[in-house]
Amino acid sequence: MAGPSGKSGTVQRPTLRLDKWLWQARFLKSRALAAELAADGHLRINGQPTRKPGHAVGVGDVLTFPLGGAIRVVRIVALGYRRGPASEAELLYDDLDAADRTQRRIPPLE
Repeated sequence: MAGPSGKSGTVQRPTLRLDKWLWQARFLKSRALAAELAADGHLRINGQPTRKPGHAVGVGDVLTFPLGGAIRVVRIVALGYRRGPASEAELLYDDLDAADRTQRRIPPLE
């Protein structure tokens, strides 16, 4: 049903700029580097490539991007309100490839 403005009553989910979220989650040292990563086209949101650093992301979105010689896959679980310590930043996402990384380790020789 349409509200007083004539628009349907859809609820807007809270979002944050992609570059700002990457910076707050401490994946990159600056927002400029985060913006460059997105602008270069090396980042996907829910499987769709983006070149917009200002793309809105929210809880539940899955980001895929190269970082430090590896491909990172993370699900956003919270939007930060500041760039806090690393322990706080880790609460902003679930690392979806963490289990896969531990399986790839080479067992020690006996």
